[in-house]
Amino acid sequence: MSIVTITLNPCIDKTVAVDRVLPDCKLACHQVRAYPGGGGLNVARVISRLETPVCAYWTCGGENGHRLGQFLDEEKVHHCPVPISEPVRENLIVREECSGSLYRFGMPGPLLSSEERARWIAQVGQIPPSTEYVVFSGSLPEGVPPAWYEELLRAVPAGIRIVVDTKREALRHALAVGVYLIKPNVRELVELVGHELPDDRAIENAAAGIIRHGSAQVVLLSLGRAGVLLVTGDRLERIPAPAVKLRSKVGAGDAVVGGLLAALSRGSALPEAARFGVAAGAAAVMTEGTELCRKEDTEQLFKHM
Repeated sequence: MSIVTITLNPCIDKTVAVDRVLPDCKLACHQVRAYPGGGGLNVARVISRLETPVCAYWTCGGENGHRLGQFLDEEKVHHCPVPISEPVRENLIVREECSGSLYRFGMPGPLLSSEERARWIAQVGQIPPSTEYVVFSGSLPEGVPPAWYEELLRAVPAGIRIVVDTKREALRHALAVGVYLIKPNVRELVELVGHELPDDRAIENAAAGIIRHGSAQVVLLSLGRAGVLLVTGDRLERIPAPAVKLRSKVGAGDAVVGGLLAALSRGSALPEAARFGVAAGAAAVMTEGTELCRKEDTEQLFKHM
């Protein structure tokens, strides 16, 4: 596989709709659905939908882990579960129909034993050397020391480009390793640099500083509905997002990463691949829950960018 994704803390995303969220009331839920979740799995699902080879490595435990594997099989996503003893978590996403607001409830993930963390390092160390990109996306499992994340990234075989989409201390440790690309949003960039970024110039300088320091070759900064800021050693480009009807923002950032990597893997230059990623993110916004993007929507939006 040319792309491998890593999901250390996957989940099942259960989505429901209610007419109105009210305190102290028994709320009648409808439109109940369940999807595979977790950053790396979402990225892999997008890449697979875009008909690009990918293999998803993910933490698998308990009945939820079994269900998650079934979901991935149904979507024909090639995957490699890494077994643990504790169960995979389940998150709840509630859509309030009167306002269109989403309420997202994230549950704590499983604890990984020292043996299970060693199993993960061994698994990453065995990623096929023919792999072009390995994507570490999503949160760390409960109680895992961020320094272990750095050890995990250092286990990636030489020559494979590392893409990271995480935050806080895990992101700091990834930058200590030195990676190909990171995809923070503005809030995560502020947390990373440790001070406010009051205007566009400050944001651009902070992103460029990561490049100058040698911590990453590319910063793809998410600007929400405004698109992304693409920063490299010789490029600073704002790529606006297409205007689409908002149904759900869940998984849109993962779709950007998936679209970008699918395009890179097919030989696109980085700026073109970034635009394709933005198109995939916009296409994901058009779908309900965590359905993510459709190939035809992504390609149609990309044509008009």
